[in-house]
Amino acid sequence: MMEGKVVVVTGAGRGIGAAIARLAAEHGAKVVVNDIGVALDGAGGDATPAQEVVDAIKKSGGDAVANTDSVAGFASAGKIIQCAMDTFGRLDGVVNNAGILRDVIFHKMSEGDWDAVVNVMLKGTFNCSRHAADHFRKQESGAFVHMTSTSGLIGAMGQANYGAAKLGIVALSKCIAVDMGRFNVRSNCIAPVAWTRMTASIPPKDPAAARRIEQRKQVTAEHNAPLAVFLLSDAAKEVNAQVFSTRKNEIFLMSQSRPLRSVHRADGWTPERCAGHMLPALKSAFYSPTERTADVFSWDSI
Repeated sequence: MMEGKVVVVTGAGRGIGAAIARLAAEHGAKVVVNDIGVALDGAGGDATPAQEVVDAIKKSGGDAVANTDSVAGFASAGKIIQCAMDTFGRLDGVVNNAGILRDVIFHKMSEGDWDAVVNVMLKGTFNCSRHAADHFRKQESGAFVHMTSTSGLIGAMGQANYGAAKLGIVALSKCIAVDMGRFNVRSNCIAPVAWTRMTASIPPKDPAAARRIEQRKQVTAEHNAPLAVFLLSDAAKEVNAQVFSTRKNEIFLMSQSRPLRSVHRADGWTPERCAGHMLPALKSAFYSPTERTADVFSWDSI
């Protein structure tokens, strides 16, 4: 399904990114495996993970090249995209997967915790997408797949930075789809679920969460790759501006913001009328402020 195409996968040295890179290569794509090999908080750097994925792809008969530039800087992200052009002569798809964690309860979150996560994930997604957009526009084709999260779509504890970045990616994807649809460029999101070193680093918040860990370990990174590769392929030419979620053998089409209910007064509104009329009229449609991913996806995935 990817024969003759060139794709960039960021954060592809491990986990979901590595699984997508390997499967894309199995389907014929030439792959730029980007990973700077950092710890979960963004510290350090090691070229080994990216190279190991490249070696595995080549051993299986595919073609790939390692890249260790950072998505967080605009210029360095440009080098990732240019790596595809220099090595393979074209670019057909970008998977924005790179991410870090700085989980902290909101009232203790520092500016550094916020900036580090937003710069890698939200700004990093913009950086890589913006550089790729130049090539996509000229050739009048291309596909973006951005990794979002139910932490942003629904909510999570201790992840205000992560959730804000991930929901921002959804808005970015939709606006890319609107702006670049005229050039046959598609932009979609996936909220993946997998037991990776990132999810393994998050301590269970309650006994119920702890009990689900063993079940969660069966949801491997590889379960997310088929949808991503499909969205990169020409078979998905009619799929644009959508948000999906994957959980082992389940694929969900997620909702996007639309009006739920409305209330109207011909004589206009005052604060008192909001309290006496608007609140009781709309309250039954309110979302719970304490609702988190596990409350919405409350059943086992096996």
